Amino acid sequence: MTENIDHDRLFKELISTFFLEFIELFFPEILKYLDTNSIILLDKEIFTDVTAGDKYETDLIAKVQFIGKPSYFLIHIEAESGSRAKFNQRMFRYFARLDEKFDLPIYPIVIFSYDSPKTIAVNNYQINFPDFEVLKFSYRVIQLNQLNWRDFLNRQNPVASALMSKMNILAADRPKVKAECLRLLVTLKLNPAKMQLISGFIDSYLRLNQIEEEKFQTELGSLIKEEKEEVMEIVTSWMEQGIERGIEREKDLIMRQINRKLGKIEPELETQIRSLDLEIIELLAEEIFDLSTVEDLQNWLDKI
Repeated sequence: MTENIDHDRLFKELISTFFLEFIELFFPEILKYLDTNSIILLDKEIFTDVTAGDKYETDLIAKVQFIGKPSYFLIHIEAESGSRAKFNQRMFRYFARLDEKFDLPIYPIVIFSYDSPKTIAVNNYQINFPDFEVLKFSYRVIQLNQLNWRDFLNRQNPVASALMSKMNILAADRPKVKAECLRLLVTLKLNPAKMQLISGFIDSYLRLNQIEEEKFQTELGSLIKEEKEEVMEIVTSWMEQGIERGIEREKDLIMRQINRKLGKIEPELETQIRSLDLEIIELLAEEIFDLSTVEDLQNWLDKI
């Protein structure tokens, strides 16, 4: 279930952090002419559709240099979590406006992360007449639901570890894929911040139900000892974070109940309530219905 996931943020953070690894995984031919020491990630560009009045912003733009040359080009990457009508036209408009602003060659890439449809995505925009081809604009496409996760199992690449979680996965394979994503991740020996970024990405897209969790634990049992220990550290971290999120949700709920019953309270009192242990929060959740005023609330807190 991914309805509350900030897809744009997750993909932008992943690709910007592991930009070269992303290129190496999907477009290794670019590395033959890209100076890897020249990469500059540019601020997002915001464009206004003058006809509809809508504003669109690009996802990721990198300015890079050709190897051994003084000239530069742009790599423009869009991450799309949904299938949109006329997206190919929008990609062309991005291209045209980036070309107008920077006057540099542009290498356009789209990564489609939606689960459906599974039809092959369009990779070009054309304007033709019966007697004349005016335009054929093409862009590179990575369509994750067309990729088999098994093809990436042995790729020593952090982007592979993350994106396997969004590839074409049979429902029965979800626990195995999660275990394999984590197995690959721990073999990469990344620093803690990067490990957390990717493990969080994996957990966001492969949230397992209780039955799947049992199968996931069985899959972990098949890992070699060292890998299993490191994966279990990640899983334990997830559990701790989940508990923390649960406590915060409990506190958010009690604050909504208090504000609804007693009206908006002072920030100092809210801070006092949010600092309470979960056990006391649960007691307050039961008592709140018997409290009539903010003074009653303060008196109750003073007695605990």
